[in-house]
Amino acid sequence: MFLKERRMTKADLIAAIEKQANLTHKQAESIINICFDSMIKSLYNDERIEIRGFGSFANRNYKAYEGRNPKTGKVVKVPPKKVPFFKVGKELREMVDAGKDKYVIREA
Repeated sequence: MFLKERRMTKADLIAAIEKQANLTHKQAESIINICFDSMIKSLYNDERIEIRGFGSFANRNYKAYEGRNPKTGKVVKVPPKKVPFFKVGKELREMVDAGKDKYVIREA
C-alpha cells in the first residue's frame, strides 16, 4: 500500500497567508510573488540568502566534465553550471526531527 504524497504548493502558501493575515487573495499572491522574485534576483546576482532558523540559499558552481550518454555510451562534454542549493538551518532541522510533540506549529 502506497502513502499519498503530501505537499504544500504555492497556492496553499498563498491561501495560508490570505487566511492568517486577513488579506485578499490578490494581496497574498502579490506578497508571495515579491518574496520569490526577490529571492530569484538575489540568486541570479550570486548573492546568498539567509533566513535565520530556517536555512540559507546559495549557488553552487560545478566545473565542466566529460560524461557518458547512458543510452549510447558516447562521451559527452557537460558544460560548467551554477545550481541553487538550500542548506537547512539548525532550528528547522531540529523541529522536523522532533515532530509535533516538542514544537508548537502555528496552523493557518
